[in-house]
Amino acid sequence: IAAVSLISFTRFPLLMWEKVLSKVKKSVVFMDDKCAEALHWSGGAATLLEAGARNLKQFSSFEACGVNEPKAVFVVSTLLKGRTVDIIKDIISLSHFQYCVVFTTVAHSVHLLVNKVTTEMEGSPVFEQFEEKLCEWMGNMNYTAEVMHVPVVFAPVSQQLIVAPPFAHLFPLLSPDLEAINEKRPEKRRFASLNDIDMHCLPAELQIEVKSLASALNSMFEATGTREESFALGPMSRIIAGELANLPQAKNRRKTAPNKASIIFVDRTMDLTGAVGHHGDNLVEKVLTMLKLLPGHVTDVQVDMLELTSLHKTPHSKNILAPGCLAQIQSSARSLWDAMLTSKHKEGVIEVRRQLVEAASKENLPIKMSMGRVTPEQLCSYIQLFRSSRGALESHCGVLQLGLATAQTLRHPSLPRWDSCLAFERLLLQALGDADFPAVLRQLLPLMKPRGVEDTSASGSRLREDELGPDELILLLVYLYSLADETQPADHDTEEEEELEKLERDLIGALTLVISREKELSPLLQKLTGCTNPEELTAERVHSAVEKMFKTLRGLSSTRNHLKQLRSIYTASDGIHQATYRPFLRQILEEVFHPDRRECPDIEHMSGGLTDLLKTGFSMFMKVSRPHPGDNPLLLLFMVGGVTPSELRLIKETVATHRPGTQVLVLSTRLLRPTDIPELLFGTQRLVPDIGV
Repeated sequence: IAAVSLISFTRFPLLMWEKVLSKVKKSVVFMDDKCAEALHWSGGAATLLEAGARNLKQFSSFEACGVNEPKAVFVVSTLLKGRTVDIIKDIISLSHFQYCVVFTTVAHSVHLLVNKVTTEMEGSPVFEQFEEKLCEWMGNMNYTAEVMHVPVVFAPVSQQLIVAPPFAHLFPLLSPDLEAINEKRPEKRRFASLNDIDMHCLPAELQIEVKSLASALNSMFEATGTREESFALGPMSRIIAGELANLPQAKNRRKTAPNKASIIFVDRTMDLTGAVGHHGDNLVEKVLTMLKLLPGHVTDVQVDMLELTSLHKTPHSKNILAPGCLAQIQSSARSLWDAMLTSKHKEGVIEVRRQLVEAASKENLPIKMSMGRVTPEQLCSYIQLFRSSRGALESHCGVLQLGLATAQTLRHPSLPRWDSCLAFERLLLQALGDADFPAVLRQLLPLMKPRGVEDTSASGSRLREDELGPDELILLLVYLYSLADETQPADHDTEEEEELEKLERDLIGALTLVISREKELSPLLQKLTGCTNPEELTAERVHSAVEKMFKTLRGLSSTRNHLKQLRSIYTASDGIHQATYRPFLRQILEEVFHPDRRECPDIEHMSGGLTDLLKTGFSMFMKVSRPHPGDNPLLLLFMVGGVTPSELRLIKETVATHRPGTQVLVLSTRLLRPTDIPELLFGTQRLVPDIGV
């Protein structure tokens, strides 16, 4: 069963897009960014055009169509309510459509809930009403309008990973969110910790987000004929898994579905050290961090294609040339991407060179073989050989784009900073075992100085390439705070508390100064401060943003406190071995695949509802064994809040070591680069996500 089901999971997104493709003939397609990103990893705009679409436009009130374009297809990742409806109405009012099709990724059942309808209903009344609205706006009730749900939310990034772009900003809740929830509750009914929170006390927007995700997962299980056992680690995971377990559609499916699988939901907040650390030794992590994102995307980056042309590099050459990207359709490029994603940096780079050499020799291009270290110059010299032959360019354009992405990363001026971060993390990790937390935190103070200030004697005020900027300093703070509890004696005395508070005030002051002096604001700093350029920054704005950040940081160390067994991701030095970071995901897999089939109290079983309770009642009389996540031939790991490329490698290696026959597929809200984490922690409305209403 297992082999079939894994392939059917990665095929599921393509299957859903086929429903859209069947309707696009002779139409202009309007699509929002999140659906566009999902399509991007499932064949891209080319598939729409091949299916007969005339054009693809952004989903925006500033777009419209001419008299000779009578048919429109809208694909949106939001509820048909509020802002989304306004935009559809604007586009139709400015155009001359006679036929409109609207696809929403949000299920009809969720639309009913939003309209406060709790009973089961025949048909799709909400969608039918909207069809009438569309005809009204087109100006003729005899024109054709169709509205339907299609869950095009998943993107197959590789054979091992599926992400969900519409949920890229869904992130487990943190202590400030708990305070916000409690503020609205009477004193006696406040929650002591995030683990006490249930679905009903979440804000409506977040409930809709969770219900939409559960519904999309159910569609995936339905299409693949899967009967899942759900498990959860962390408060948010428990809510999502519970929602999936109790969906009426899911209960019916589980009675008849033939293929068995286990799905473990894991909160990203259980291990933030792994997400912000630079210890991954992975090529793709660096590519994602160094190169700029594609506009409107969360996962893919822009690859400069200049080397493949005879254009000269000028300030304008970028505007002439569309960027390349990492998402490729050609099978040789897909296998290269898979290798880059799940191997070590050095192996990845060697594989890029090998595939370029192979492609060049296939095309009889005059390639000079060279052994030894792979350099960006060497990769570019290979890539430039393809310029002279259009046929060769077309046959290998996927591998060439991945080759260029690698070369551009290896020669990127910010790459030395990656190694600086890694060096500091190693120092801090060792220091945590030897000193108390404030003493380790104090080691960050000398690093907190505005960039390009100190080194005036030697080289003018040129920025040192490996010098840490505010983004890296914030990453180091997250790294440290997420380990703080592990290394502390449990009984803080007040003196230590006061010392920590004073130290935090100093750090807040120093970091405020660092950010205020920046000449250019990184995407992260723009999110944190709410300012797009340095001129708008005031000291007060920066200071209050940094203060808020520290409030969140303080809660990071307690995210694993409720666990009984998997509480620690840190092993102190014992005098012989250095202190080490122990990835949470590896610990989970070692538990799941343990030969003794041990029961892990932290991996909570979530399926079943009432029948489970009955079973436990009966278990006094008969031996009832609880389901174990290692029982099934397919294991799905769902990372709520993102997964890193090096974690994908770690999962692959751990499975190969402990249970080589098992198929493991990673599902995640997004693929992470280290700087995504501060944005999700400090710059995202976790409690009230933007659901387009």
